[in-house]
Amino acid sequence: MASEGAYQSHFKEYMIIFVALAVLTIIEVIIPELKLAQIWHAGWLTFLALVKAGLVGWFYMHLKEESTWLKIIALIPVSAFIYAAVVSLETIGR
Repeated sequence: MASEGAYQSHFKEYMIIFVALAVLTIIEVIIPELKLAQIWHAGWLTFLALVKAGLVGWFYMHLKEESTWLKIIALIPVSAFIYAAVVSLETIGR
C-alpha cells in the first residue's frame, strides 16, 4: 500500500486540459459559420480534431508516462489519420 505522501493529485492539470478542450470545441463550432472556402473549414476542423485527440491521449490516457516504444506504437494510427486527412483535403481541393 502506497503512503499518503506518494499520491499526487492531477486535478489542476486535468482541469486545464478540460478548459483547453472546451475552448477548442467552441472554436470547432464557430469555424463552420465563418465565410471560408470548404477546404479551409475541413483543414482547420481536421487540425483541431488532431490537437484534441492528442491532448486526450497525452494527458487523460497517460501516454506521457509510457515508454518510448508505446508512444511510437500510438503514433501509427495517428499517421494513418493524417494520411487520410491529407488525401481527403486534396480531393476536396480539386
